[in-house]
Amino acid sequence: LLSCRLYCEEAKDPKRRSCLTVLAEALDIVVRSFAPILPHLAEEVFQYIPYKKDSEGVFRTGWINASSAWKKPGIEEAIEGACAMRDSFLGSISGKNALEYEVIIVIEPGLLFELMEALQAEETSSVSQLNEIMMASQTTLLSELPKETPSDANIIKGTFLINLEGGDICEQSSYKVIAQPIAKAKCPRCRRYTSESSSTPCPRCLNVLAGKGSM
Repeated sequence: LLSCRLYCEEAKDPKRRSCLTVLAEALDIVVRSFAPILPHLAEEVFQYIPYKKDSEGVFRTGWINASSAWKKPGIEEAIEGACAMRDSFLGSISGKNALEYEVIIVIEPGLLFELMEALQAEETSSVSQLNEIMMASQTTLLSELPKETPSDANIIKGTFLINLEGGDICEQSSYKVIAQPIAKAKCPRCRRYTSESSSTPCPRCLNVLAGKGSM
């Protein structure tokens, strides 16, 4: 997830920048957390953080003060739900390379489906947050099983309990996960199976190489 965003996206792409922001916030919190018991190490790390504008030191800049912007309602449940589906997917392929598969997630209309839509607005995507979490080359999000689903398809069923607003909103939803070998070739740049030819980068990588990535 991190390597794909950091090394495959265009340098100023919002997805790459957001990843750097999360890493910076995590480093700041970790350093402040162990500062009381490892003061010299914490101070040395703090002094070498390149984006810090002050040089007062870790003990003069206050304790942990995470922004309330990180506490977005529903995002924790969305990530946990996606991780539960990812576990179902990975368990169904028995340790094989997840990038060699495409995933179809089927969820009946409801709160869980809406949370997954927040991670993937398109029906099918190879670059969405949901697909990054699934660790596959492509993820499709549907509200019902596709008509062309083979009769012998390995359909993994599961449930996920959503608990929002301190329990005021509680809903248990069922989902189905189908893993299918992907028919596309491996992109020589991002190593995902999203290219039409093994000698040609995928559409996302072609845009980045051409300087047409998101700014």
